[in-house]
This record gives sequence, structure tokens and C-alpha cells, in this order.
Amino acid sequence: MTKLKETVMHYVFLLAACVSIAAVVLICVYLLGNGIPTMFEIGLGNFFGKVWKPSQDLYGIFPFIIGSIYVTAGAMVVGVPVGILCAVFLACFCPHRLYRVLNPAVRLMAGVPSIVYGFFGLMVLVPVVQRLSGTSGKGLLTASLLLGIMILPTIIGTAEPALRAVPRSYYEGALALGATHERSVFSVVLPAAKSGVLSGVILGVGRAIGETMAVIMIAGNQTKMPGGLLDGLRTMTSNIVLEMGYSTGIHRQALIATGVVLFVFILLINTCFSLVKGREAK
Repeated sequence: MTKLKETVMHYVFLLAACVSIAAVVLICVYLLGNGIPTMFEIGLGNFFGKVWKPSQDLYGIFPFIIGSIYVTAGAMVVGVPVGILCAVFLACFCPHRLYRVLNPAVRLMAGVPSIVYGFFGLMVLVPVVQRLSGTSGKGLLTASLLLGIMILPTIIGTAEPALRAVPRSYYEGALALGATHERSVFSVVLPAAKSGVLSGVILGVGRAIGETMAVIMIAGNQTKMPGGLLDGLRTMTSNIVLEMGYSTGIHRQALIATGVVLFVFILLINTCFSLVKGREAK
């Protein structure tokens, strides 16, 4: 009976894995099959140009690519240091009573809908930036700050377990050699957990580059090239959401092709991080 159960569960798990792989393959086939021919139909020079005016058959997505890169980079600058330091605090410094409050709070942040973060950015961050800069308050800086906050639970939730998984002997050995508690944590425990920490950063990058609703509300949604931290911009995901509802024909196909570019971007980011992790493991 036990062997029968093991056999059944083996095929159940195999089926689940095959379904997951099939879903990814179908997404790739659909996107590539519809997007790549559209790129050549529009013309690569036009498609990767700097002007997006569908009414004039101009479908240049370069400003959206730059906008996505800028916003993601800004979110990393804000979120990665704060997230890693918060994970270190929770894993190595936080008192037990305080941990019982902070840990559920971080988990709760991960469950907050994007639209709620967008309202927070619109009602809190935008007015602050507006008063400090004298601009509309909607732009690259505000979007980077909000996305930096949004990726915190992703980074913390992955980095903290990685830090706790480091053998206690590493920390105790550093103390035995005369290192302080802080030095033992930052010089021994944190480097030992770098694989898990880097995984959290990868997930954070994916969350930032794929975020849509919150960015739409506070980024300014301008189709021109961003010229500074306070300028409005539009990301690839925002452009797809804003225009897919009324697009038809080649315009709609151009938005699908934009999804292909976004998909390739995420694959490249994950591949680069994987190569870095593999090199560090050696």
C-alpha cells in the first residue's frame, strides 16, 4: 500500500512539473510567434526608435525600455541595502519580542495589493516630492522610491531564512577568534549566506521591472525620454496596460512585441545573476 501511494504521488508531482513547464513553453511560443514577426513588419529601426505615436505608425519603444531600466535601477538603489540590512537585523540582532511584531508586519507588506501601494505613493510620496522639487511630483524619483518599498518584503523574506540557515559554528568560530558580534555577522554570516541573499535580489528585480499599476499612478506616463530624476516616464508594462484596451491591428501587435522585449529582459537579468552566483560558488 505504501509503495502504491509513493508511485501515485510520484506521477502527481511529475504531472505538476510537466504542467508548469508546458505553461512556460506556451507563453514563450505565443509571445515569440506573435511578437518577432511584428518587429520585422514594423521595422527594427522604427520599433526600437525614440518616438511612440501609433496614430502616425511610429512604434518606438526605446523610451519605455530606458524608463523600465531607470525605475528598476532606482528601486534597487533604495530597496536592496534597506532590505538586506533589515534581514540582518531580524536574523541576528532583533529581540524576540520585537521579532514577533516585525516579522508578521514584513509578511503583511508582501500581501498588500499593488494598487494600495499606488494610492500610498499618490497621496504621500507625490506631495512630498512636489513640495521639495516644485514639480508635479510624478516621475522617476517617486516611482523608484515606491518600488524600493514594494520590493522590501521580497528581499527580506528570502534573505532572512538564508542568514538563519548559516551554521552556528561559523558565527561562534568568528567570536572565538576575537571578532565582535557585529563583525562576525557582517564578515562571516552575511558572506556565507550570499547565495540566498542574491536570490532575494533577483526576485526583487523581477518584481520591480514587472510592476505596473503602482507605476502608472505615480510615474507621470510620458512617452518621451526621461531626462532626469524628476521627469515623468513610462515603462514597458505601463504602456501595455494603458493602450491594450483600445488598440487594434498593428498597434496591438506592437504592444505584444513590447511584451517579448520585457520577457527577454527578465530572462537576461536572471541569466546574469545565475552566472554571478555560479562564479561565486566556485
